[in-house]
Amino acid sequence: MGEQKRKEETKSEFIFGKKNYKFLFIGLAFIVIGFILMAGGGSDDPNVFDESIYSWRRIRLAPTLVLIGFGIQVYAILLNPNKASKK
Repeated sequence: MGEQKRKEETKSEFIFGKKNYKFLFIGLAFIVIGFILMAGGGSDDPNVFDESIYSWRRIRLAPTLVLIGFGIQVYAILLNPNKASKK
């Protein structure tokens, strides 16, 4: 009898709810896309300078996507899963 009660008390619960995990994965996708867009632009020959490292995509778009992803991650962590939604 005591063992069954102990198993019921130690029943694990997830820290985050379904909505939290959804936002975590969305934020992770933004971060991954941002880093993919930052990649490349190098030159095979070290004596040749390649201007493509200063493209708008690598300087503005990709870091913005990474920062948005980090913002979404913070929101997902701070989101209260126990709060009743207004529907």
